[in-house]
Amino acid sequence: MDKSKQLKLGVVLSYLSTGINIVVQLVYTPLMLRLLGQSEYGLYTLVASIVSYLSLFSLSFTASYTRFYTKYKEKKDREGEERLNGMFLTIFLVMAVLALVCGMVLAQFPKQVFGSRLTIKELDRAQVLMRILVVNIALTFLTGLLESIITAHECFVFQRIVVLVSAMMNPFICLPFLLMGHTSVTIVVVTTIISVVKLVVDAGYCLRRLHIRFRFDGFDVGLLKEIANFNFFILLSLLVDQVNWSVDKFILGHVSGTKAVAVYGVGAQINTLFQLFATAISSVFVPRVNQIAAQNRADTNVRLTTLLTKVGRMQCLVLFLFSSGLVVFGRYFITNIYSTPEYAQAYPVALLLIVPGLISLIQNLGVEIQRAVNKHRFMAIVYSVMAVGNVIISIPLAMWMGPVGSALGTAISLVLVNGLAMNIYYRKKIGLDIPSFWKSILSLMKGVIPPAILGAVIMKMVTFDHLVVYFGWILLYTVVYCASMWLLGMNADEKSLVKRIYSKT
Repeated sequence: MDKSKQLKLGVVLSYLSTGINIVVQLVYTPLMLRLLGQSEYGLYTLVASIVSYLSLFSLSFTASYTRFYTKYKEKKDREGEERLNGMFLTIFLVMAVLALVCGMVLAQFPKQVFGSRLTIKELDRAQVLMRILVVNIALTFLTGLLESIITAHECFVFQRIVVLVSAMMNPFICLPFLLMGHTSVTIVVVTTIISVVKLVVDAGYCLRRLHIRFRFDGFDVGLLKEIANFNFFILLSLLVDQVNWSVDKFILGHVSGTKAVAVYGVGAQINTLFQLFATAISSVFVPRVNQIAAQNRADTNVRLTTLLTKVGRMQCLVLFLFSSGLVVFGRYFITNIYSTPEYAQAYPVALLLIVPGLISLIQNLGVEIQRAVNKHRFMAIVYSVMAVGNVIISIPLAMWMGPVGSALGTAISLVLVNGLAMNIYYRKKIGLDIPSFWKSILSLMKGVIPPAILGAVIMKMVTFDHLVVYFGWILLYTVVYCASMWLLGMNADEKSLVKRIYSKT
């Protein structure tokens, strides 16, 4: 299959797999909440958020692989590609071992890691969960490298199918065990087994289908230093990004306990599902961004701005629907379908995380542009300031307002950094036409007006006393939104794309 078809099918499969993944999670998570209980779910969420910090080393290198691979590809240097693969494999093996050792050491001190608000039983359970999740993280290091190789070769169809299948396997395997009374320990064991299977499948595809080879001779120390310098700021930005999205749970675990973490975790899970839509399209365009940057033509900034705008508008069409729908229908959904009334605060938590985050999600291809042109240092620095500010703000707010206060601290940080600082940087230092980008994005807002009016009427006048009524209003809102965007928001190219996709289905 040629690259153009891979790209188009990759986008379609990205949204399809993302949509199915979200539907599965929307069904599975509420069941898990009820079967585990609030404290157990909060403990599981807390441990997972802390262990996730160990994955940052892997993510920083997977983010840079495509850039260095593209350089060798443009030069048609096959031997260089093989040595690059060998170097990255060596790096990932070392990091996997280090993560495993560090995680196991941390697991020996659960009280110091998770705080004194947890009971002795919860601390013992947390220790077991952490040890298993650390093994899972070590496995995902190698899987991350293989996924980067597949992405760099633009084999999006296979990649999206694997992601879809693995996302569906977890709940379908875990649910019977939960119904039989098993705990969160079983969940993480199943997750680890799926990670092993996924690693084997990806390895087989890379070796047999893509014929990837690894050379370990002629270790290029100069290239290693270049990769290390490039990755340092990626790692720093990922670290502070992880702090911004995970520190609230850590703070709540220390000042309030596992029940507050569980409430925040529900809102954060809604935000995570929302973010999946934002990355569904942009991740497919990562190789294209690196190709444009590697060619280094006179019109590079114009081409990058055009691609950023095109992808940003496509993301907006989906993100505006789901974010506005969450405002209108989210409270009932969270307290009556997704969870129970005791999780009522998860609704404002979700809104505080999602709405301010729209700016960065619409522009998330800009992160890849920064890396492709090797100008991602500023983002790492400004995100570091943001992380410190987030912690300083969130601690008193969490003590005063609980989960909502923690989310508010993150929201303030997101607006200041993503809404202001990063857009100035994109314009002044990278050379992207940001005024043109936002002018194009704002032109979509005409299509938001009719559904916004309908949403205000629904919130003011409608009472959801039956699921049929609830989903009926959601369907009406969706139809009005789509029709309004088609008539008032979308341009000719976007309409043509929809027609081509529809004609092939």
